[in-house]
Amino acid sequence: MEDMTDVEKPAEVLGYTLWAVFRRDPHRPAAAGDLAPAVAAVEARGVTVRGFYDVSGMRADADLMIWLHGNNPEDIQWALRELRRSEPLASLLPTWNAMGVHRDAEFSKSHMPAFMRGKEPEAWLTIYPFVRSYEWYLLPDAERSKMLRDHGIKGSEMPQVLANTVASFALGDYEWMLALEAPELVDLVDLMRHLRQTDARMHVREEVPFYTGRRITLDEIAEVLS
Repeated sequence: MEDMTDVEKPAEVLGYTLWAVFRRDPHRPAAAGDLAPAVAAVEARGVTVRGFYDVSGMRADADLMIWLHGNNPEDIQWALRELRRSEPLASLLPTWNAMGVHRDAEFSKSHMPAFMRGKEPEAWLTIYPFVRSYEWYLLPDAERSKMLRDHGIKGSEMPQVLANTVASFALGDYEWMLALEAPELVDLVDLMRHLRQTDARMHVREEVPFYTGRRITLDEIAEVLS
């Protein structure tokens, strides 16, 4: 995963983000229509659509994923409703969604998600939640810090992967959300396998589901949903 220098640090802002996964309704075919006006309305309200993703075929319960971010959670909630009201997406069924917000990392206040640092989206995305062990937050700070540092060193061996870690305590059933972006799908596979070889892995009690897909244009959405 890429490192961030102090030069890249943005101004202090709250960065909320939402991932929403949908599936086709077999009883209601997706309608043709133009999604661009809804996207424009969303972005005019200060919400960024980081991408639409083709997650079909990876799992049986998913076809399309949307990634949004902005400064206000209520605007992001409205943005998702606005997109869902559009003709091309109105027939879709919700499968999974999760919201997170940037907070200081446990031992690295300079760490910020890629979407808040002006990084361009990569071609492939995987998103998953995780919950730490009950013991994790009671361990000595020095022990946790070392495990996280070792974990970060492992991740930095694949600098082409962008990391987006946000807190989700009280926003759903998870503690953290991690979205990884990469130019090639195999980069995500290799990184996730590589990170298994760290002590921090011993303090994770939940890290599913995974949703993975390729970033697509508005014009490609109709084919994915057909």
